[in-house]
Amino acid sequence: MRIIDKTSLQDEGGNVNFIARIQGTLKYGFNWYPELEAQKVVIAQLDRLLEKGFVLIRNFTLPDSQIVIPIILIGHGSLSIILATPVKGHFEAVGSEWNRLINNGSPFPERRNLIDLVAKLARAFQVYLEKYKIQIDVPIDPILIASDPGAQIESLRPIARVLRSDGIKPFATTLLQERPIMRPESVYALAEKILNPKLQADENGNASASDLTPGSRAQAIFNASAQGNDVPAQLRESSPAQPLARPALKRSRGLNNTQILLLVIMGIIECCVIAAGAYVLFFLT
Repeated sequence: MRIIDKTSLQDEGGNVNFIARIQGTLKYGFNWYPELEAQKVVIAQLDRLLEKGFVLIRNFTLPDSQIVIPIILIGHGSLSIILATPVKGHFEAVGSEWNRLINNGSPFPERRNLIDLVAKLARAFQVYLEKYKIQIDVPIDPILIASDPGAQIESLRPIARVLRSDGIKPFATTLLQERPIMRPESVYALAEKILNPKLQADENGNASASDLTPGSRAQAIFNASAQGNDVPAQLRESSPAQPLARPALKRSRGLNNTQILLLVIMGIIECCVIAAGAYVLFFLT
């Protein structure tokens, strides 16, 4: 399997240092780094199971937007949008609801609706493909994968496929058994078009962009429900009727109180590490 890693703030070895971790947390939120680690677990398993002819694109940011697609997995008969999560505990996915089961099975809605988030990411990605006229012959399959074996998930007609950690191998087997629609070279070409799209020229020789760029069209869909509005009229033609949930990423005009507190805590921790190192260097050597 070919892996194309577009993750920001990591070094050439794929590692995120202490400062980059702070920057990423401030920019993307507290879930950013744990989900990077969950991605590594899921990708490592898929890489062992999937053969030549599959392409995995990691953390691709849609142009002109802040939407990051965590994992795009392209096969000879499938295209999956995957959100890897490190959550542990007992959960249920019912329709578009994502609940934690507590007190002998009582459902409690999670603040961050992962099942709706991955469905929304898939829809935004669909808008991106349509606007750049990137043709695909397979449906986009949104999938939520729990990387930790401690996650127990019950599903009842969820809007996206939900897999526990022990479901990754059967999932990969299913992908390998899909009826081939694309040759390996076509899979690689599709991945290249996704990473480097080109707008088609209209009859006047101008780029066929509407009032909204592909990124802003996807961003509008991604943000619609958070603002309490319906999907804008010019987007309805290319988007399903399913209502949207709160976006995971928001444009911020500055640091909020939580981010400032995190920055202070990280600074204190760094000072403690430096002080400990100085103590060892000057007093124990």
